[in-house]
Amino acid sequence: MSRATLVVGLVALGGLIAASPATALGPENFSIPPSAQQLIVVSSRTYRPPGYLATFRTFQRANASSPWESVFATWRAEIGSGDLVNVRHFGDYATPTGVFTIGMRMYGNEPNPGRLHYAYHQLVCGDWWDEDPYSPEYNQFVHVPCGTTPSFASWSEALWTETRAYPYLAVLETNNDPTIGGPNAPGAGIFLHHWMNAPTEGCVALPIADLLRVLRWLGPTKHPVIEIGTDAEIGR
Repeated sequence: MSRATLVVGLVALGGLIAASPATALGPENFSIPPSAQQLIVVSSRTYRPPGYLATFRTFQRANASSPWESVFATWRAEIGSGDLVNVRHFGDYATPTGVFTIGMRMYGNEPNPGRLHYAYHQLVCGDWWDEDPYSPEYNQFVHVPCGTTPSFASWSEALWTETRAYPYLAVLETNNDPTIGGPNAPGAGIFLHHWMNAPTEGCVALPIADLLRVLRWLGPTKHPVIEIGTDAEIGR
């Protein structure tokens, strides 16, 4: 999510809703599904990592009884300017902790980079991520005719205009099981996207070469998940 579109949404909301990392999550929130054969781990020592930089690691295994094996080197990743939080709220700029699946389609403003295992959609005029917590399509990709201003626009992100952040992106499926809207909505549009040389608005960001390595590695038949939290929470 870009800063400009989120600020518009905050004006509509009437201000920030504070989120606190002090609310503890149980072990079940960091449980890796047995079906997962690919795992991304984004972690830091504390909820407020220096410079909004976390470590980014990748693992794979043959099956649920096999040990996890490292895939790529350990990288740095940018996270949200609101740090890590266990309970996220709209407009707090934070990166949510827990275990999340990867959306079944990847997107980007650049042409398909090739060697992806996921379906890919090159963004065009009219492609939005609906971030209006009162919309029936909240936290979903929505296409409207180019030049049309949808009812959810003031809260949401015009994806095709975010060329720096979104040459390529994968969707982290947060707030989708179920999707919670309304005044206590825990936010929307959390992606794995391009490095910004600045904290994100809650997404996880990598330099382009590393981003493409990960996107080409991920495969839907491997049931990949991303685990985000402090070193103590993830226990790895």
